[in-house]
Amino acid sequence: MPEENLNQESPAPPASRSPSPEYPPPPRKRRRLFVWIAVLLLFGIAFYLVLRHRPNAAGGAAAGRRGFGTVTITAAKATKGSIGVYLEAIGTVTPVYTASITAQAAGVVTAVHYREGQMVRKGDPLIDIDPRIYQAQVLESQGNLEKDTNVLAQANMDLDRYRAAWARNAIPKQTLDDQEKIVLQDEGTVKNDQGTLQYNQTQLSYCHIVAPISGRVGLRLVDPGNVVTAGGSTVLVVITQVDPITVIFTMPEDNLDQVQAEMRKQRALPVEALDRTQQKKIASGKLLTIDNQIDTTTGTVKLRGTFNNRDGALFPNQFVNTKLLVKTVDNVVLLPSNAIQHNGQVAFVYAIEGGVAKVRNVKTGITDAGMTAVTGIDDGTEVATSSFEKLQNGVKTVVSTSPIPTNAVESNTP
Repeated sequence: MPEENLNQESPAPPASRSPSPEYPPPPRKRRRLFVWIAVLLLFGIAFYLVLRHRPNAAGGAAAGRRGFGTVTITAAKATKGSIGVYLEAIGTVTPVYTASITAQAAGVVTAVHYREGQMVRKGDPLIDIDPRIYQAQVLESQGNLEKDTNVLAQANMDLDRYRAAWARNAIPKQTLDDQEKIVLQDEGTVKNDQGTLQYNQTQLSYCHIVAPISGRVGLRLVDPGNVVTAGGSTVLVVITQVDPITVIFTMPEDNLDQVQAEMRKQRALPVEALDRTQQKKIASGKLLTIDNQIDTTTGTVKLRGTFNNRDGALFPNQFVNTKLLVKTVDNVVLLPSNAIQHNGQVAFVYAIEGGVAKVRNVKTGITDAGMTAVTGIDDGTEVATSSFEKLQNGVKTVVSTSPIPTNAVESNTP
């Protein structure tokens, strides 16, 4: 039995499992892995650049605070002089005279003598209307006047005879009295004829229309052959006087006393007319008058300035900006307006002393033509007019004679 057991084959050991093959990750997961790797690389590069830039920027700012930086600027000096007190307003160019001519006689227009836009003088011919009807009426009036004048002369002759006869007691007194009244009646008739003749002559003169003022003629409104009526509303021609010309503008009622006080001194207050941008002066004139009442709806009063307009720079109904010089303030310190900086309600400048910027608080006053009157700084002090974004109290500066570009950077000296 034991031998048989020994000779029996032992059961075969179980076959071991072969390892399963390893498959590569699917393509979708691989792309996601690449994306994350790229993002991490970008963050690393950005972090490195930030760390590399911060010490330089901090060092530059610290150098500027320590005074090692030098800022290139432009500068100007405070000067003592005079500056004007102006009242600014919007005005309208208004002709001194505007004549809208209508027909005073009825008839057919026979001639138009003016050209559109022509400059005419007082008395120049403008329009002719057919005068034949009015000429006939004048001739008739002249005939009646001549007839009644001779009747009056005959009555005066008879009156002289009656007076001589009555002196000899040849006629009764009543006959003489009657003749005297006849003479008076004939004198009245002659006067009536004279009035009729003058009226018809005036009507005849309306047929020849002349310029009542000197000025510029507008566009032609009637042509030869047109029929016009007397006393109608149709305008035949418009003439505007353009030299001299006026500008009407307004000012607040609070400034009225100030202007009137200067006018009482018999001063002719200067007025300037500027274009819409207030950069170009169109004409210079003087204040003519002030209106006689204040507009209660706006609290303003109208003023009229007069201007010589020989060059035609001012055109009727044109809108302009006006500057009225009320008075001039003398012996004040003046600075360019662009040199003054503001920090809230405080105005200050950067005074350049020994090549170093020093902050100086100032009080501003009148401003005109890019200059401002200030107090708190002495005459002749040099102040910065550019590079304010880089200036600080105590920063070293270099004054440049040429304009500083807007993208200029400060130079740091080691």
